[in-house]
Amino acid sequence: MKNSRLLLLLLCAPPLALLAQSAPHGVLLVANQTSQNLSIIDPATEKQIAAVPEDAYTGHEVAASPDGKLAFVPIYGNSGVGKPGTDGSTMDVLDIASRKLVKTVSFGHGVRPHKPVYDPNSGLLYVTTELDNSVTAIDPKTLKIVGAIPTGAAEAHMLAITGDGHYGYTANVGPGSVSVLDLKARKLVTVIPVAPTVQRISLSNDDKLVFVADYTKPQMAVIDTATNKVKNWIVLPAIGYGTASTKDGKWLLVAMTSANKVAVVDLSTLKVARTIDVPQGPTEILVRPDNAVAYVSCGHSNQVAVIDLAAWQAKTAIDAGKGADGLAWAQF
Repeated sequence: MKNSRLLLLLLCAPPLALLAQSAPHGVLLVANQTSQNLSIIDPATEKQIAAVPEDAYTGHEVAASPDGKLAFVPIYGNSGVGKPGTDGSTMDVLDIASRKLVKTVSFGHGVRPHKPVYDPNSGLLYVTTELDNSVTAIDPKTLKIVGAIPTGAAEAHMLAITGDGHYGYTANVGPGSVSVLDLKARKLVTVIPVAPTVQRISLSNDDKLVFVADYTKPQMAVIDTATNKVKNWIVLPAIGYGTASTKDGKWLLVAMTSANKVAVVDLSTLKVARTIDVPQGPTEILVRPDNAVAYVSCGHSNQVAVIDLAAWQAKTAIDAGKGADGLAWAQF
């Protein structure tokens, strides 16, 4: 009788592959600018399960440790890029399981730290430090600053690094340029002029292309990493912002904040194939490791849109905090 019941349970249970797909082993982290906290979202239920308070000032972006235990949130301050306001000088380190602040890293002075990126090759955490015109390297195990790489330009707001951890690329907002950094040698390679003002930055999966949004026109610059020059422009329906490539390398997703849409660019043609409606104010995009969905933070609606990458539509909107912006995936 017991064997019969066990067989029935096994037959009725969903396959392990389906379980893994429907409930990936991790949580989504969302840095909420206005509410000054970090949302922890369960991808299976698509619900916020916790909101962890940050420093007294605002954290815009977040990165997770490779074991999914810690979240790193640089505290930018209370201003916009290039605007007057408080200059943040610290980074919060939050324990995801206990949902508590466990450590504060000090940069020693006001630097407006912004985008954190973890490099699995070197084991270092890189953080853009705008007011020092640099990217700071931190050992996430000791939480000590171990070096800095000059950007050669002000307002190095966002950072993307190659898969091998050798090169980094910063979007320099006000100067309208991209800095190319040799992270291993810790030196500036070159500064690439792009547009009067730029926003956000990402790399193609093969590290051959850099995408940065022209914040004055509805177009996206495509930089060839072999030559460090702009080789193409992608025409968009509206001004672009954050971008992310799908894991198969076929598509580039572009948040268009003013249009409340995400453009889907065919990377074989560099043309927009379709657009997807999302809630108000889309800014950042994160493609989940399984490539099943993309998460889009929508700061004006305080939500995160969930785009089904098979159906090419936003299937849900998850309530997060006020001013939802930076995204990270904490893998367990």
